[in-house]
Amino acid sequence: MALPVALTIAGSDSGGGAGIQADLKTFQAFGVFGTSALTALTAQNTVGVYGVHAVPAGIVRRQIEVVVEDLQPAACKTGMLASAELVETVARAIRDTGLRNYVLDPVMVATSGDRLLDQDAEASVLDLLLPLCTLVTPNLHEAELMAGGQATDEAGMRRLAERLAGRGAAAVLVKGGHLEGPEVVDVLFDGATFRSWRRPKLDTDSTHGTGCTLSAGIAAGLARGWALPEAVDAALDFTHRAIAEAPGLGRGHGPLNHWVEVRAPAK
Repeated sequence: MALPVALTIAGSDSGGGAGIQADLKTFQAFGVFGTSALTALTAQNTVGVYGVHAVPAGIVRRQIEVVVEDLQPAACKTGMLASAELVETVARAIRDTGLRNYVLDPVMVATSGDRLLDQDAEASVLDLLLPLCTLVTPNLHEAELMAGGQATDEAGMRRLAERLAGRGAAAVLVKGGHLEGPEVVDVLFDGATFRSWRRPKLDTDSTHGTGCTLSAGIAAGLARGWALPEAVDAALDFTHRAIAEAPGLGRGHGPLNHWVEVRAPAK
């Protein structure tokens, strides 16, 4: 079997914990050859973001085109897209190149609750990217924003997932790390059935790049030919243990441990 290939379309994190860097480390851990299309350069570390330089839209599209033409990724994911122009460019490129197994990490709202996209870009994500994706992976704040509702429990998360599926997503994974209580609840809806995962909350500041790592792990699993629930299960397990075994680097929200073992689905 040929080595699976996956593509990440996202921003660069100079601190190495999130973005393109986290995605490529995750692809490697999952046994997938990683390729990339950079959407932005950032000056950041575990403490904060100190500068952002967007890549011209034409260069973003060209990166995607040449990777697809030569290396033919079996799956792709998007992360930080920053502007409505980049969202539109990436949506056209995904359609035109026929990229499949697309995992959309919307990157709209930070863990702190701060908004990361302007309203035009948010609308473009909903209108242009959501209908193209195999799976969208919003955190609870993002799911509330995208679906136009609120959730304080698993039932509420299921309602948000149904709304997002109604807006065009083939499947939805609502991440419940922001729910009150001792557990993290994650809800997957494939348009017909629900599946939930529960894990104890970890008392740690080493959470930088969690969403990137999870979405990259799912894309890698899809590139390997795993069914969606299996890919989600493996990526959630990998991300949880990567947080639990984080190396404790930096003075702020530290990176995960991308060297933990991937537990492949049982055959």
